Parts: sequence; structure tokens; C-alpha cells
Amino acid sequence: MKDWYLLYCKRSEQERAVVNLDRQGVECYYPQVLVEKVVRGKRVTVNEPLFPNYMFVCFDPEEVSYTTVRSTRGVADFIRQGAYPQKVQPELLFQLMTNENCDEHRNLLSNLPKPGECLELKQGQFKGLEAIYQEPDGEKRSFMLINLLGKPVKISIDNADIVRRG
Repeated sequence: MKDWYLLYCKRSEQERAVVNLDRQGVECYYPQVLVEKVVRGKRVTVNEPLFPNYMFVCFDPEEVSYTTVRSTRGVADFIRQGAYPQKVQPELLFQLMTNENCDEHRNLLSNLPKPGECLELKQGQFKGLEAIYQEPDGEKRSFMLINLLGKPVKISIDNADIVRRG
């Protein structure tokens, strides 16, 4: 009977592992998300792994042995509980697959203001102040410049507290 397992892959060799496991008839799921980054001064959208160096695989151990999967190029080892590879619940994978196709996170990352854009803070201790967007601070916060006592001060604000002026 087929079950899902979690593999740890060698650094930057997940794609190689997917190709080689596919050839062996092992189903692979390697969740990726679109992330907007600044590369050489330009904004680009790139695919990045949701869990770097980890991959989910589905196979029947009676058809393809654990040793064969573990010995595949690009694979380091199974994530184990004791001596046996840890099985992953299919519900967890279904949830991941559903959320990976969800545009909510993609829109959140792509709707960030451009550096230098004037915004208004709608909540918190700085409510109503004008701010200048600087850069993201993780997934849910951003660095902004506000004018306090005639001097620009860099602060980190929750993205939900930012509105575009219009």
C-alpha cells in the first residue's frame, strides 16, 4: 500500500532527486511558492521551495524499497522516527497542495509597495502619519521611514496597518 514519507535532500539537489525518483515510479511533491525578490536592483518573481531541502514522496515499500529511494541521487535520507521512516498524513499534504495553489500569499507578496512610495499608517501608535516605504521585514512586516520631531526614523510596521494614499 502506498504511503507518503518525508525525505531530506542534499543541498540544492531537490530537482535532481525529483527527476531520478520519477524514473523509479516514485510520486514526488516538492511544494514551492512564488516570492518577489530584488536581484541586481530589479524586482523579479521566483519560485522558491516552501521547505528547503525537504520533499514528500509516495510509494509502496513492497514495490520500491526504502534503500532504493534513499540511495537515489540528490536524496540524503528519510526523516525517521526511530529506525523507520516517518509516514506523513495525507490530510497534511492535501492542505499543503490546496494552500500552494492559493493566490492569497502570492497577492500578499506582490502587493507590497515600491521603495520610496508614500503611504499612510491606519492603526497603532503612528495612526494617521505619512510614511515612506523602505523594504520588507519578513513576510508580514515592512520597514518605513516616518518623520518624528523633524528627523526621519526607520520603524518596522505590520503590513496590515499600511494603506496607500489616494
